Amino acid sequence: MPRLHVNIDHVATLRQARRESFPDPVAWALAAERAGAQGITAHLRMDRRHIQDDDVKRLRRSLRTRLNFEMSLEADIVAIALRTRPEAVCIVPENRAEVTTEGGLDAVREARRLARVVPRLVRAGAEVSLFVDPDTRQIEAACAAGAEFVELHTGAYARATGRARAKELARLAEAALHARAIGLRVNAGHGLDYDNVAAVAALPHVEELNIGFAIVARAVFDGVERAVGEMARLVRGRRARATSSRRAS
Repeated sequence: MPRLHVNIDHVATLRQARRESFPDPVAWALAAERAGAQGITAHLRMDRRHIQDDDVKRLRRSLRTRLNFEMSLEADIVAIALRTRPEAVCIVPENRAEVTTEGGLDAVREARRLARVVPRLVRAGAEVSLFVDPDTRQIEAACAAGAEFVELHTGAYARATGRARAKELARLAEAALHARAIGLRVNAGHGLDYDNVAAVAALPHVEELNIGFAIVARAVFDGVERAVGEMARLVRGRRARATSSRRAS
């Protein structure tokens, strides 16, 4: 079954709306761990719109699970990743005009920078992932860059409905199978919520799901422990049932 990593960026977004010291995303992350999160994801953006440098330092000192550091390829962010030494790094595209990450990294176009950065991160002990659309060319470029993982961008699936959603789910399944066939490990994330996560959790070879906004939004009403706990049960329960049905057949 896939691990659940909880993205804490939107807790920091709420804090930064008033430039206060609360709510503290690190304290929230520790509560998420207690509720069943198997890792914490944080994106240190160039514009520092949510997670701050000090948050990253405190996460590194405080977490009991795993820190997944989302980052661009900009030199100063790479330097922070090399100093921090998170267990995992996910390289994502970044556009200052976007509300949140809107698409996968163009690993084909970024091949030269990836060839310089990925080996440095690997030498620092990080599991390196590239956040890419479920596209064969992008997956193969991630493999060529030396990444260990791809994180499949699930945004198109999450936004779709009806037959279109089924088509996007099939694309994700094919992408996961192709990634595994060429030696990559597979994670997934973006736009996943309590209604759409189960099918993605059941995809072949997916080891980790990264989910943030839906959990933080639910926590506003229900609290972090209940919000994280419910998502963890959905992720683990659906995969367990899917595995049981395959064994029975």
